[in-house]
Amino acid sequence: MPLTLEIVTPEARVYSESVDTVVIPTVEGEVGILPGHVPLVTQVGAGELRATKGGVTQLLVVGGGFAQVTGEKVSILADSAIQEEKIDENAVADAMKRAEDALKAKETLAPAEIERLEGVVRFSVAQLGAKRRRH
Repeated sequence: MPLTLEIVTPEARVYSESVDTVVIPTVEGEVGILPGHVPLVTQVGAGELRATKGGVTQLLVVGGGFAQVTGEKVSILADSAIQEEKIDENAVADAMKRAEDALKAKETLAPAEIERLEGVVRFSVAQLGAKRRRH
């Protein structure tokens, strides 16, 4: 009995497939989900999400959010998410550099802007790590 994995960001539905297993990066470590998992709501951390179907693992990078598991469905509402093959290393490195440069002027930034920029850096690091590990 497969799981339905759905990953949604404010911009789009990034992923919606039936899978055999899912490993979610949470703020407290990774959580493996199999069909029939007990209901669960957890906070997703920036990192690599692995979805396996038929012995093939697909890697996605999520940038924080929340996950809800209800038996045969895993729903992830993420701040940002991307499939590994769609990551552009140069664009990610540029975005991370801009965010780091902006963070150097912390005294002039609002707390919400600091949090947003730190999220960009965390998501960028996760993307670069995933892309470089695969190649």
